[in-house]
Amino acid sequence: MVLLSACASNPPVVVAHKPVVVPPMLKPAPPTWSESNLLSFHDQWKGTPYRLGGLSRKGIDCSGFVYLAYLDIVGDKLPRTVNAQRILGKEVPRNQLIIGDLVFFKTGRTTRHVGIYMGNDRFLHASTKKGVKISSLNNIYWKPRFWFAKRLNYSSSQQNMSIASLVDYAQHQD
Repeated sequence: MVLLSACASNPPVVVAHKPVVVPPMLKPAPPTWSESNLLSFHDQWKGTPYRLGGLSRKGIDCSGFVYLAYLDIVGDKLPRTVNAQRILGKEVPRNQLIIGDLVFFKTGRTTRHVGIYMGNDRFLHASTKKGVKISSLNNIYWKPRFWFAKRLNYSSSQQNMSIASLVDYAQHQD
């Protein structure tokens, strides 16, 4: 009888609360190139002297400067040398440059230089004579030495997967 009464009694009422919906974590938008973030980066590095192979405020070279700017502003790593950086991305005509494109120059028979386009025919770079500075693509020195520009649009995972092959390729180019 006890068993039957236990089954026949009213069970306690259990109130099911509405499930709490937690919105998915939104990934913050990756930083984008802009004149203001490039100017801010320039302010941090302005006047840093040029030093081949350098990667600090005591001295930096052009590809090291681009490497650090890309890491700081975009959050992705690039290869460390001009030769390895120049084979990344998609080539773009000079008249279609946008802020953040890499601009490359032939400064000697085998010497190359790289900077970051800032808009209005200006680029940010580590100059061998004046250190980190902003220059004009139309400058009497830079205009005839302009080689090409590249736009980097793909993710770091795509870049990182091929860094070793890019470096190997770059080492076997001119």
